[in-house]
Amino acid sequence: MTSTEATMGQQLTGERADILEALRAHRGFLRQTLQGLDDEQATRRSTVSALDLAGLVKHVAETEAGWIEFVLRGPEALGGGTDWANVDWEALAASGVDPRHDEFHLVEGETVAGVLARYDEVAARTDELVATVDLDASWPLPEAPWFPQGATRSARRVFIHVVGETAQHAGHADIIREAIDGAKTMG
Repeated sequence: MTSTEATMGQQLTGERADILEALRAHRGFLRQTLQGLDDEQATRRSTVSALDLAGLVKHVAETEAGWIEFVLRGPEALGGGTDWANVDWEALAASGVDPRHDEFHLVEGETVAGVLARYDEVAARTDELVATVDLDASWPLPEAPWFPQGATRSARRVFIHVVGETAQHAGHADIIREAIDGAKTMG
């Protein structure tokens, strides 16, 4: 029995147990890519991608945290109210400045240990919600070019999205780690 299940006083079954199992498995793969590396190695670009291991874990943790806030508070948690239609995407791209750079990389004062601790906090909060929240509760998605007009997301769909996001980036991390020292987490 996990700590969340013990806290809840029950053994989770069905889709809640399945969601938690999938989240924990993919989080484990992602975390494993950092095992045995120091901060320099974990922030090294080892492929043609601009991604690094520590930055990927940071991104996954913050993305998960954002979606969990969406489950709790609705579209404002995902930039609701932002006028995405008036963002000049071409000018932004031409500037060479990536406004999301810090989301994918450690910044001054951040460490791998700190990023992993943050990820643990986010995971514990998510796990608690998976165990307790009404999975059918839903909110409208904010108006943004990457969301379908008028779409909503249920808590269930958010958790499935977080599983997919985590799995996708665990695969990215596995390739980056293999390029650093040959270690593989998934195979």
